[in-house]
Amino acid sequence: MHAGLKISAFAAALAATFGTAYGVGKGIDPIVTESARAGHESHEESPDGGGTHAPGGLQISEGGYTLDLKTPNVTAGRRTELRFAIRDTSGQALTAYRREHEKELHLIVASRDLGTFRHLHPTRAADGTWSIPVELPRAGGYRVFADFTPARKGAENLTLGADLAASGTYTPQRLPAPSGTAEVDGYQVRLTGGLRPGGESEVGLAVSRDGEPVTDLQPYLGAYGHLVALRSGDLAYLHVHPNGEPGDGKTESGPGISFTATAPSEGSYRLFLDFKHEGQVHTAAFTVTAGEPVRTEEHAEESGHGH
Repeated sequence: MHAGLKISAFAAALAATFGTAYGVGKGIDPIVTESARAGHESHEESPDGGGTHAPGGLQISEGGYTLDLKTPNVTAGRRTELRFAIRDTSGQALTAYRREHEKELHLIVASRDLGTFRHLHPTRAADGTWSIPVELPRAGGYRVFADFTPARKGAENLTLGADLAASGTYTPQRLPAPSGTAEVDGYQVRLTGGLRPGGESEVGLAVSRDGEPVTDLQPYLGAYGHLVALRSGDLAYLHVHPNGEPGDGKTESGPGISFTATAPSEGSYRLFLDFKHEGQVHTAAFTVTAGEPVRTEEHAEESGHGH
């Protein structure tokens, strides 16, 4: 049990900065896919043809664009308008985006300890400034991710990241233990598959309620679920793609949802699944270890380490 600690906006910003440095120093590994090793073309290859690509969200600038976070400090528990812009090399705010998963831009806000997660869709003004009200429940360091694709021809999807500090009483939290099951709002979600370091793997999730499979999930962001994966430590952002889409004639509306993901390295990751049912969006969270099988309650009991 950790005692609460008063943290100012400056101290929170300092913690976020050193948290980033620690994560970058300890955790960054490039994605090296099997196809890149074999010398084949891969979407994970770097522009210089080196066969590697840094995970998303670790850079504030990439591909000629910069995330300009205009609200780097907030107060925990207080509703604040978060404002930012995406700027090009000339300093102009980007105003033309390609819609992906039904939105021009997806904004993710996550605490450094991965105990708080928000998937938001801000509003863009005519001058290119994005804004959305947020209320973060706990003090400490956060990371803001802007996931977008410029509308220009040939532009690639980018995820830029910037640090955000929330002042208040800070109570550090440990990363939850790895588990293949999660409960949220009366729903049970079961995880199958896992993350494979340096290569693609399939991640499956099945939603049930009161012991019965949910077979009438509703489309959310162009799919029956949206999955975000973040690496513990530096909060590297993984691009996760749904397999199939509503109306394609082969993807069922539950209980199973399938994704393809690539983990850049070994280590612990936090997975956040957004799914929609009966008009409400719910978020189930899991901790997984890349390169290790997903542990279910049954496996934990069999091994004698159940809690």
